[in-house]
Amino acid sequence: MAAPAAAASPPTLLEYMGQAGTADDLVVLVAHIQSACKRIAALAASPNNAELSRAEAGGGPVAAGRDAPKPLDELSNEIILSSLRRSGKVAVMASEENDLPIWVSSDGPYVVVTDPLDGSRNIEVSIPTGTIFGIYNRLVELDHLPEEERAQLNSLQSGTRLVASGYVLYSSATIFCISFGAGTHGFTLDQSTGEFVLTHPSIQIPPRGQIYSVNDARYFDWPEGLRKYIDTIRQGKGQHPKKYSARYVCSLVADFHRTLIYGGVAMNPRDHLRLVYEANPLSFLAEQAGGRGSDGKNRILSIQPVKLHQRLPLFLGSMEDMLELESYGDVQQKVNPGYEV
Repeated sequence: MAAPAAAASPPTLLEYMGQAGTADDLVVLVAHIQSACKRIAALAASPNNAELSRAEAGGGPVAAGRDAPKPLDELSNEIILSSLRRSGKVAVMASEENDLPIWVSSDGPYVVVTDPLDGSRNIEVSIPTGTIFGIYNRLVELDHLPEEERAQLNSLQSGTRLVASGYVLYSSATIFCISFGAGTHGFTLDQSTGEFVLTHPSIQIPPRGQIYSVNDARYFDWPEGLRKYIDTIRQGKGQHPKKYSARYVCSLVADFHRTLIYGGVAMNPRDHLRLVYEANPLSFLAEQAGGRGSDGKNRILSIQPVKLHQRLPLFLGSMEDMLELESYGDVQQKVNPGYEV
């Protein structure tokens, strides 16, 4: 009797892109991004990361809208920039770590926006961190403009124009989650081969979850609508009859990843998270998984950026949870005392 055929191994990220018919230039670009993220994963797990996360970066003052960088942030930024340069496929990189977009190459067909290491201050206590990125086509109609203006306008494209977006979660496993506009897919780094392998194909966020994620130590700074929503769902008196639980890591990628898998809603109700390289890429992933990204009133992807480091409230999650949340109207926190943590 013949032995049963062995099950086919799941594809690697590069194999998946080949099978999906992804454009060759985009395959090359994503290959270089995954290479950079493997290096950042090793850096995040290094014995020296705590010292780097505590130290202050050099340089002068930072632009409005940016967080003060740490050496670990700047090193991650340099790793990504170096990989994008080597790819030969990028015209502009816009990063949380740079005041202005960087013009990389006039021949590059793509624009990359990124937060190279979100949550880096958590590394000292081994809390998960992540990289967030979005990819746009270069706007060739702007090629006649001066370089600085071209770089700025290419970086301020609406989220509806995203070609692809993704995040990499650095935690107990390193997970590369990406969408090319046809579903959201997760790949886990196989440490034995060094390859990202498909482990979460066609992720669908549950229509409703039972978890909310927010720093509710700020409860008394919230508007009445948000307080009422949270009070209602945690008492089991909302549209879903079960009581909700709170889960909050204070690491955007980690909180979003859990929400993507389990459902519910993850939020920061104050003007804190950045539209261009945090809210847009994650909202694209949420929508491709059947969820929603909102500022509490409007679809994130429909908001036209006007500044590179533009901040806004961000709510991400299951469609039914998001619509219930937005029905309370007043959910954006306008009181912002300037928290230290």
